[in-house]
Amino acid sequence: MDPESVFQFAVMAISLEDGVIVWRRTLAEHQPHQSTHESATWASNSPVADGEHLIAFFGSNGLYCLDMGGRLLWEKDLGDMLVKHGHGEGASPALYGETVIVNWDHEGESFIVALAKRTGEELWRQPRDEVTSWATPIVAEHNGIPQVVVSGTKRVRGYGLKNGEIFWEAAGLPGNVVATPVAADGVVYAAGSYEKQKLLAVRLAGATGDITGTDHIAWSKTRSTPYVPSPLLLNGWLYYLRHYQGILSRANAKTGSEPGGPFRLGPIFSVYSSPVAVKGRIYITDRNGKTIVISDDQEPSALALNELSDQFSASPAIFGENLVLRGEKYIYCLSDNLKETKNN
Repeated sequence: MDPESVFQFAVMAISLEDGVIVWRRTLAEHQPHQSTHESATWASNSPVADGEHLIAFFGSNGLYCLDMGGRLLWEKDLGDMLVKHGHGEGASPALYGETVIVNWDHEGESFIVALAKRTGEELWRQPRDEVTSWATPIVAEHNGIPQVVVSGTKRVRGYGLKNGEIFWEAAGLPGNVVATPVAADGVVYAAGSYEKQKLLAVRLAGATGDITGTDHIAWSKTRSTPYVPSPLLLNGWLYYLRHYQGILSRANAKTGSEPGGPFRLGPIFSVYSSPVAVKGRIYITDRNGKTIVISDDQEPSALALNELSDQFSASPAIFGENLVLRGEKYIYCLSDNLKETKNN
Protein backbone atom coordinates (compact mmCIF):
# COMPACT_ATOMS: atom_id res chain seq x y z
CA MET A 1 0.00 0.00 0.00
CA ASP A 2 1.73 3.14 -1.23
CA PRO A 3 1.58 6.49 0.61
CA GLU A 4 -0.11 8.77 -1.90
CA SER A 5 -1.03 11.63 0.39
CA VAL A 6 -0.16 13.44 3.61
CA PHE A 7 -1.31 11.70 6.79
CA GLN A 8 -1.92 12.94 10.30
CA PHE A 9 -0.10 11.00 13.01
CA ALA A 10 -2.24 11.28 16.11
CA VAL A 11 -2.93 9.78 19.53
CA MET A 12 -6.45 9.44 20.94
CA ALA A 13 -7.61 8.76 24.48
CA ILE A 14 -10.96 6.97 24.49
CA SER A 15 -13.16 6.42 27.52
CA LEU A 16 -13.52 2.73 28.36
CA GLU A 17 -16.91 3.45 29.90
CA ASP A 18 -18.72 4.84 26.89
CA GLY A 19 -16.29 5.17 23.94
CA VAL A 20 -16.22 8.96 24.03
CA ILE A 21 -12.98 10.49 22.69
CA VAL A 22 -11.53 12.27 25.73
CA TRP A 23 -8.77 13.96 23.76
CA ARG A 24 -7.00 13.74 20.42
CA ARG A 25 -3.50 15.06 19.79
CA THR A 26 -2.07 15.37 16.27
CA LEU A 27 1.70 15.03 16.59
CA ALA A 28 2.86 15.28 12.98
CA GLU A 29 1.70 15.53 9.39
CA HIS A 30 3.80 13.68 6.81
CA GLN A 31 3.63 11.83 3.57
CA PRO A 32 5.38 8.57 4.55
CA HIS A 33 8.49 7.79 2.54
CA GLN A 34 7.71 4.09 1.97
CA SER A 35 4.83 1.69 1.56
CA THR A 36 3.21 -0.46 4.23
CA HIS A 37 1.52 -3.85 4.22
CA GLU A 38 -2.07 -3.88 2.98
CA SER A 39 -3.27 -5.22 6.36
CA ALA A 40 -1.50 -2.42 8.26
CA THR A 41 -1.23 1.35 8.48
CA TRP A 42 1.59 3.80 9.15
CA ALA A 43 0.49 3.70 12.80
CA SER A 44 0.84 -0.04 13.42
CA ASN A 45 3.22 0.33 16.39
CA SER A 46 1.44 0.01 19.75
CA PRO A 47 1.76 2.81 22.32
CA VAL A 48 2.86 2.03 25.88
CA ALA A 49 2.05 3.87 29.11
CA ASP A 50 2.77 3.73 32.84
CA GLY A 51 -0.10 5.88 34.12
CA GLU A 52 2.06 9.00 34.00
CA HIS A 53 3.79 8.93 30.63
CA LEU A 54 2.48 7.75 27.25
CA ILE A 55 4.98 6.69 24.58
CA ALA A 56 3.66 6.81 21.00
CA PHE A 57 5.93 5.45 18.28
CA PHE A 58 5.29 5.91 14.56
CA GLY A 59 8.64 4.51 13.40
CA SER A 60 10.11 6.75 10.72
CA ASN A 61 7.45 9.33 11.53
CA GLY A 62 8.63 9.96 15.06
CA LEU A 63 8.77 8.89 18.69
CA TYR A 64 6.67 11.00 21.08
CA CYS A 65 6.17 11.19 24.83
CA LEU A 66 2.96 12.69 26.19
CA ASP A 67 1.44 13.02 29.61
CA MET A 68 -1.89 11.32 30.25
CA GLY A 69 -3.74 14.50 29.35
CA GLY A 70 -2.24 14.57 25.85
CA ARG A 71 0.40 17.27 26.43
CA LEU A 72 3.56 16.67 24.41
CA LEU A 73 6.61 16.34 26.68
CA TRP A 74 9.29 15.47 24.13
CA GLU A 75 9.78 14.03 20.66
CA LYS A 76 12.56 12.22 18.81
CA ASP A 77 13.33 11.67 15.13
CA LEU A 78 15.35 8.45 14.70
CA GLY A 79 15.60 8.68 10.90
CA ASP A 80 13.97 6.82 8.02
CA MET A 81 13.68 3.04 7.97
CA LEU A 82 14.19 1.03 4.78
CA VAL A 83 11.95 -1.98 5.24
CA LYS A 84 12.16 -5.01 2.95
CA HIS A 85 9.17 -6.41 1.02
CA GLY A 86 7.35 -3.08 1.34
CA HIS A 87 5.70 -4.48 4.47
CA GLY A 88 6.03 -1.31 6.53
CA GLU A 89 7.06 -0.81 10.12
CA GLY A 90 5.55 -2.30 13.25
CA ALA A 91 7.91 -2.92 16.17
CA SER A 92 6.55 -1.28 19.33
CA PRO A 93 8.64 0.41 22.03
CA ALA A 94 9.21 -1.12 25.45
CA LEU A 95 8.83 0.93 28.64
CA TYR A 96 10.52 -0.25 31.83
CA GLY A 97 10.91 2.00 34.85
CA GLU A 98 12.61 5.17 33.65
CA THR A 99 13.72 3.77 30.29
CA VAL A 100 12.19 3.58 26.80
CA ILE A 101 13.70 1.01 24.43
CA VAL A 102 13.29 1.04 20.64
CA ASN A 103 14.38 -1.66 18.20
CA TRP A 104 15.36 -0.21 14.79
CA ASP A 105 16.01 -3.23 12.54
CA HIS A 106 15.87 -2.42 8.82
CA GLU A 107 17.85 -2.64 5.56
CA GLY A 108 20.22 0.13 6.63
CA GLU A 109 22.27 0.55 9.79
CA SER A 110 20.21 -1.27 12.41
CA PHE A 111 20.44 -0.42 16.11
CA ILE A 112 18.71 -0.64 19.46
CA VAL A 113 18.44 2.53 21.53
CA ALA A 114 17.47 3.37 25.11
CA LEU A 115 16.12 6.79 26.08
CA ALA A 116 15.25 8.50 29.34
CA LYS A 117 11.49 8.37 29.79
CA ARG A 118 11.18 11.86 31.25
CA THR A 119 13.42 13.79 28.86
CA GLY A 120 14.04 11.71 25.72
CA GLU A 121 17.78 11.88 26.35
CA GLU A 122 19.63 9.04 24.63
CA LEU A 123 21.14 6.80 27.30
CA TRP A 124 22.86 4.30 25.02
CA ARG A 125 22.75 2.93 21.50
CA GLN A 126 24.01 -0.43 20.25
CA PRO A 127 24.50 -1.29 16.57
CA ARG A 128 22.76 -4.49 15.48
CA ASP A 129 24.07 -6.75 12.74
CA GLU A 130 20.52 -7.41 11.59
CA VAL A 131 18.19 -6.93 8.64
CA THR A 132 14.52 -5.93 8.83
CA SER A 133 12.51 -7.33 11.69
CA TRP A 134 9.21 -6.38 13.28
CA ALA A 135 10.22 -7.65 16.73
CA THR A 136 9.30 -5.68 19.84
CA PRO A 137 11.83 -5.75 22.74
CA ILE A 138 10.92 -7.07 26.18
CA VAL A 139 12.65 -6.57 29.53
CA ALA A 140 13.34 -9.69 31.59
CA GLU A 141 14.76 -9.61 35.11
CA HIS A 142 17.19 -12.28 36.28
CA ASN A 143 18.84 -12.18 39.71
CA GLY A 144 17.54 -8.64 40.09
CA ILE A 145 19.27 -7.42 36.90
CA PRO A 146 17.00 -6.28 34.06
CA GLN A 147 18.01 -7.14 30.52
CA VAL A 148 16.49 -6.18 27.18
CA VAL A 149 15.72 -9.19 24.98
CA VAL A 150 15.21 -8.75 21.23
CA SER A 151 14.74 -11.36 18.53
CA GLY A 152 16.45 -11.03 15.16
CA THR A 153 17.22 -12.95 11.98
CA LYS A 154 20.83 -13.63 12.93
CA ARG A 155 20.57 -13.73 16.73
CA VAL A 156 18.26 -13.36 19.67
CA ARG A 157 20.18 -11.23 22.16
CA GLY A 158 20.06 -10.06 25.75
CA TYR A 159 21.33 -6.52 26.47
CA GLY A 160 21.98 -4.92 29.84
CA LEU A 161 19.31 -2.30 30.48
CA LYS A 162 21.82 -0.04 32.20
CA ASN A 163 24.39 0.40 29.41
CA GLY A 164 23.40 -1.77 26.44
CA GLU A 165 26.15 -4.35 26.98
CA ILE A 166 25.40 -7.62 25.15
CA PHE A 167 25.05 -10.28 27.85
CA TRP A 168 24.35 -13.24 25.56
CA GLU A 169 23.27 -14.16 22.05
CA ALA A 170 21.96 -17.27 20.31
CA ALA A 171 21.56 -18.06 16.61
CA GLY A 172 18.83 -20.16 15.07
CA LEU A 173 15.76 -18.03 14.39
CA PRO A 174 14.55 -17.63 10.78
CA GLY A 175 14.37 -14.42 8.76
CA ASN A 176 11.51 -11.91 8.88
CA VAL A 177 11.18 -12.12 12.65
CA VAL A 178 7.87 -10.71 13.90
CA ALA A 179 6.88 -12.54 17.10
CA THR A 180 7.85 -10.89 20.38
CA PRO A 181 9.64 -13.11 22.95
CA VAL A 182 8.09 -13.92 26.32
CA ALA A 183 9.92 -14.66 29.58
CA ALA A 184 9.34 -16.03 33.09
CA ASP A 185 11.21 -17.94 35.80
CA GLY A 186 14.63 -17.27 34.27
CA VAL A 187 13.76 -18.53 30.77
CA VAL A 188 13.19 -16.56 27.53
CA TYR A 189 11.09 -18.06 24.74
CA ALA A 190 11.81 -16.70 21.25
CA ALA A 191 10.29 -17.97 18.02
CA GLY A 192 9.92 -17.41 14.30
CA SER A 193 8.56 -19.10 11.19
CA TYR A 194 9.48 -18.02 7.69
CA GLU A 195 11.89 -20.03 5.56
CA LYS A 196 12.26 -22.38 8.52
CA GLN A 197 10.55 -22.94 11.86
CA LYS A 198 12.30 -22.44 15.20
CA LEU A 199 11.49 -21.88 18.85
CA LEU A 200 14.22 -21.48 21.47
CA ALA A 201 13.86 -21.72 25.25
CA VAL A 202 16.88 -19.79 26.57
CA ARG A 203 18.00 -20.38 30.18
CA LEU A 204 19.31 -17.05 31.52
CA ALA A 205 21.26 -18.36 34.53
CA GLY A 206 24.96 -18.04 33.66
CA ALA A 207 24.28 -17.13 30.02
CA THR A 208 27.21 -15.11 28.59
CA GLY A 209 28.57 -14.70 25.09
CA ASP A 210 27.46 -16.98 22.26
CA ILE A 211 25.27 -19.69 23.79
CA THR A 212 24.21 -21.29 20.49
CA GLY A 213 24.09 -25.05 20.88
CA THR A 214 24.97 -25.01 24.59
CA ASP A 215 22.97 -26.25 27.56
CA HIS A 216 21.68 -22.70 27.99
CA ILE A 217 19.18 -23.70 25.30
CA ALA A 218 16.82 -25.58 27.61
CA TRP A 219 14.83 -26.98 24.69
CA SER A 220 13.86 -26.05 21.14
CA LYS A 221 11.24 -26.78 18.47
CA THR A 222 11.48 -26.99 14.70
CA ARG A 223 7.81 -27.35 13.79
CA SER A 224 4.48 -25.51 14.23
CA THR A 225 6.20 -22.31 15.44
CA PRO A 226 4.61 -18.83 15.16
CA TYR A 227 5.35 -16.22 12.49
CA VAL A 228 3.22 -13.12 13.15
CA PRO A 229 1.42 -13.85 16.48
CA SER A 230 3.61 -13.89 19.59
CA PRO A 231 3.51 -16.80 22.05
CA LEU A 232 1.49 -16.72 25.26
CA LEU A 233 3.01 -17.87 28.55
CA LEU A 234 0.34 -18.92 31.05
CA ASN A 235 0.47 -21.00 34.23
CA GLY A 236 3.63 -22.86 33.23
CA TRP A 237 2.50 -23.53 29.66
CA LEU A 238 3.59 -21.92 26.41
CA TYR A 239 0.82 -21.47 23.85
CA TYR A 240 1.66 -20.62 20.25
CA LEU A 241 0.05 -20.74 16.82
CA ARG A 242 1.54 -22.42 13.76
CA HIS A 243 2.77 -19.66 11.40
CA TYR A 244 -0.43 -17.56 11.47
CA GLN A 245 -2.86 -20.43 11.12
CA GLY A 246 -5.56 -21.67 13.48
CA ILE A 247 -3.46 -24.52 14.88
CA LEU A 248 -2.52 -24.13 18.54
CA SER A 249 0.35 -25.87 20.34
CA ARG A 250 0.57 -26.12 24.14
CA ALA A 251 4.07 -26.90 25.44
CA ASN A 252 5.29 -27.41 28.99
CA ALA A 253 7.41 -24.31 29.61
CA LYS A 254 10.07 -26.25 31.54
CA THR A 255 10.46 -29.29 29.28
CA GLY A 256 8.91 -28.45 25.92
CA SER A 257 6.74 -31.57 26.03
CA GLU A 258 3.36 -31.29 24.30
CA PRO A 259 0.76 -33.61 25.81
CA GLY A 260 -2.31 -33.79 23.62
CA GLY A 261 -1.47 -31.19 20.96
CA PRO A 262 -1.49 -29.46 18.58
CA PHE A 263 -5.15 -28.43 18.49
CA ARG A 264 -7.16 -27.19 15.51
CA LEU A 265 -9.22 -24.08 16.25
CA GLY A 266 -12.09 -24.79 13.88
CA PRO A 267 -13.13 -21.69 11.90
CA ILE A 268 -10.15 -19.63 13.13
CA PHE A 269 -7.49 -19.50 10.41
CA SER A 270 -5.64 -16.30 9.45
CA VAL A 271 -4.30 -14.84 12.73
CA TYR A 272 -2.02 -11.80 13.00
CA SER A 273 -2.94 -10.75 16.54
CA SER A 274 -1.36 -12.49 19.53
CA PRO A 275 -3.36 -14.67 21.92
CA VAL A 276 -4.20 -13.12 25.30
CA ALA A 277 -5.54 -14.65 28.50
CA VAL A 278 -7.48 -13.69 31.62
CA LYS A 279 -9.30 -15.69 34.31
CA GLY A 280 -8.36 -19.07 32.87
CA ARG A 281 -9.60 -18.23 29.38
CA ILE A 282 -7.58 -17.67 26.23
CA TYR A 283 -8.77 -15.33 23.48
CA ILE A 284 -7.60 -15.66 19.86
CA THR A 285 -8.88 -13.23 17.23
CA ASP A 286 -8.39 -13.83 13.50
CA ARG A 287 -8.23 -11.46 10.56
CA ASN A 288 -11.86 -12.14 9.63
CA GLY A 289 -13.39 -10.93 12.88
CA LYS A 290 -13.80 -14.23 14.71
CA THR A 291 -12.67 -14.57 18.33
CA ILE A 292 -12.49 -18.02 19.87
CA VAL A 293 -12.46 -18.41 23.64
CA ILE A 294 -10.73 -21.55 24.86
CA SER A 295 -10.04 -23.05 28.26
CA ASP A 296 -6.62 -23.22 29.90
CA ASP A 297 -6.78 -26.99 30.37
CA GLN A 298 -4.49 -29.90 29.53
CA GLU A 299 -6.77 -30.40 26.53
CA PRO A 300 -8.00 -26.90 25.66
CA SER A 301 -11.64 -26.81 24.61
CA ALA A 302 -13.64 -24.13 22.83
CA LEU A 303 -15.94 -22.25 25.21
CA ALA A 304 -17.33 -19.70 22.77
CA LEU A 305 -16.97 -18.31 19.26
CA ASN A 306 -17.83 -14.67 18.58
CA GLU A 307 -17.77 -12.67 15.35
CA LEU A 308 -17.64 -8.98 14.51
CA SER A 309 -18.05 -7.48 11.03
CA ASP A 310 -14.54 -6.11 10.87
CA GLN A 311 -10.93 -7.18 10.27
CA PHE A 312 -8.34 -7.43 13.03
CA SER A 313 -4.53 -7.47 12.96
CA ALA A 314 -3.79 -5.81 16.32
CA SER A 315 -3.62 -7.87 19.51
CA PRO A 316 -6.45 -7.43 22.05
CA ALA A 317 -5.81 -5.36 25.17
CA ILE A 318 -7.17 -6.34 28.59
CA PHE A 319 -7.92 -3.92 31.41
CA GLY A 320 -9.99 -5.07 34.37
CA GLU A 321 -13.24 -6.50 33.03
CA ASN A 322 -12.66 -4.98 29.58
CA LEU A 323 -11.36 -6.56 26.39
CA VAL A 324 -10.48 -3.93 23.77
CA LEU A 325 -10.18 -4.81 20.08
CA ARG A 326 -8.75 -2.51 17.40
CA GLY A 327 -10.40 -3.25 14.08
CA GLU A 328 -9.83 -1.69 10.69
CA LYS A 329 -13.18 0.13 10.95
CA TYR A 330 -13.85 0.51 14.68
CA ILE A 331 -12.44 0.14 18.17
CA TYR A 332 -14.54 -2.18 20.34
CA CYS A 333 -14.77 -2.61 24.10
CA LEU A 334 -16.28 -5.87 25.34
CA SER A 335 -17.06 -6.14 29.03
CA ASP A 336 -18.58 -8.38 31.70
CA ASN A 337 -20.12 -5.23 33.13
CA LEU A 338 -23.29 -5.05 31.05
CA LYS A 339 -24.63 -1.54 30.68
CA GLU A 340 -26.12 0.67 28.03
CA THR A 341 -23.37 2.45 26.07
CA LYS A 342 -23.23 5.02 23.32
CA ASN A 343 -22.33 4.19 19.73
CA ASN A 344 -19.31 6.30 18.70
